Amino acid sequence: MSLLDVQHLTLQFRTDEGLVTAVEDVSFELDAGEVLGLVGESGSGKSVTAKALMKLNPENAVYAPDSRIELNLQQRTIDVLSLKSGKDLQLIRGGAVSMIFQEPMASFAPAITIGDQMVEQLILHKQISKREARTISIEMLDRVGISDAAKRFDQYAFELSGGMRQRAMIAMALSTRPSLLIADEPTTALDVTIQAQVIDLMKDLIREFGMGIIFITHDLGVIAQTADKVAVMYLGKLVEQGPVREVIRHPAHPYTRGLLNALPKLDDLDTPLQPIPGDIPSPLERPSGCVFHTRCPLAESRCRESVPEYESFGTGHKAACFVTAEQRGAV
Repeated sequence: MSLLDVQHLTLQFRTDEGLVTAVEDVSFELDAGEVLGLVGESGSGKSVTAKALMKLNPENAVYAPDSRIELNLQQRTIDVLSLKSGKDLQLIRGGAVSMIFQEPMASFAPAITIGDQMVEQLILHKQISKREARTISIEMLDRVGISDAAKRFDQYAFELSGGMRQRAMIAMALSTRPSLLIADEPTTALDVTIQAQVIDLMKDLIREFGMGIIFITHDLGVIAQTADKVAVMYLGKLVEQGPVREVIRHPAHPYTRGLLNALPKLDDLDTPLQPIPGDIPSPLERPSGCVFHTRCPLAESRCRESVPEYESFGTGHKAACFVTAEQRGAV
């Protein structure tokens, strides 16, 4: 049984312009000890999907009736979308599920010390004393590689460097021993050296705690280093997913190929960058048919009229593209 099972997740927002679709018919699974990379441009719906796993989207969010999010823990199965009260939501918000955000300064309260914030959330989720919470927090800060952890415990977020703040954010997220960790672009604001350190740290933590991780990013290079499998998202739709090496070596969807072609090629520095032409459409002007057809070099008339079904291109590798399915021959 998978740790996380998401089926037919469709999420819309009530706005003055009417219902706006942010996520449409998204399905994926994640096992314990596995890393899923969720990739796509800004505006693809990655963060909205991640927040749905903890019901963190605002009150104007509307979930379709057949949407299902199940978290399978050792002792029980939690139907996430059925949770209503704040007490029930504590099971997943910081308890069974933790989230690392892109910018730690936006997550830590500037007028409260790092340690006080860590202790507060531990007491909220665990039946332990303040003294025990302090001990656990300092141990976790030390475990994520923060030197002189007892001193850092009493400091404020602005007193720490960017890399140290990110490590403190990871320590805080892991201190409750979650079963699922959501990392929303945790390396984007860091320099390359610190990025590598954070990636190595997360690999170590996966081995130690055996948790499942959803790693959200727009950088397929980072995903290649961290993930076991990847899901490519565009305008709220999953257009391709599968084992990370298979998807990167043999991308089946034109959008995935576009993302890969946009990466700098270190073995040929004279090769010009190849950006994907055009811009991602507004959710208010969602294209008919395949959502990528307005920017796709392979688009045909049928792409504008019909939504392609997922086709299999190997074990666990599937994509939604009419043209590729015919060119390569779906399995």
